Amino acid sequence: MSRQMVDNVIHCLLTDEDLRIRFAIDPIRTLLDLTYFSGFELTQDEIDVFIRSEARTWFWSRAVTGGRVH
Repeated sequence: MSRQMVDNVIHCLLTDEDLRIRFAIDPIRTLLDLTYFSGFELTQDEIDVFIRSEARTWFWSRAVTGGRVH
């Protein structure tokens, strides 16, 4: 089930601009909100990977991705 949760978070970050901005500003709080309000259950290691990720990763444009985000 953990892989599905990671997939869900990735999908949200790639498709929800407001969430991306919140994540870039405060990744810890954003992930806590996702786990609490959306029910995404992430392990500590998974949370750490998201927090350590480069924020620019989540802001790729359609030009870079070819229109496909996930």
